[in-house]
Amino acid sequence: MKLLASFILVCSTLIGAAQTNTNVNGSWIPVKQEIGGKELPGTSFQKQRLVINDSNYVFTAESVDKGIAKYADGKMDIYGKEGVNAGKHFTAIYKLENNVLTLCYNLAGDSYPAAFETKSKPTLFLCVFEREAAK
Repeated sequence: MKLLASFILVCSTLIGAAQTNTNVNGSWIPVKQEIGGKELPGTSFQKQRLVINDSNYVFTAESVDKGIAKYADGKMDIYGKEGVNAGKHFTAIYKLENNVLTLCYNLAGDSYPAAFETKSKPTLFLCVFEREAAK
């Protein structure tokens, strides 16, 4: 479960990477997660939440993860500063369409994923978020 939490926290970090794109600022709720081609059950992420404010992010799951992210040309570099991912660097690709943020992370951090697909790739984690409606 801690490994799953780490993957999710990474997703949060990537989202925070959009430091100049105010469209990614706000609260995000995961609606789909997948690793190594296997979709995770919704119950494993139903209480998670990602909050992005410029390049800063806070991801809440079993614990709280905080960090910064940098992005350009559909690629992200995520740096954990506090929590289970403190000191870690993750690479990812992202896209934002119609209030849906899709991130594909390489948990090894040694290269960027080539596509939003994890099948047969155990170090890739896909996370799809929807913007949380304002209350």
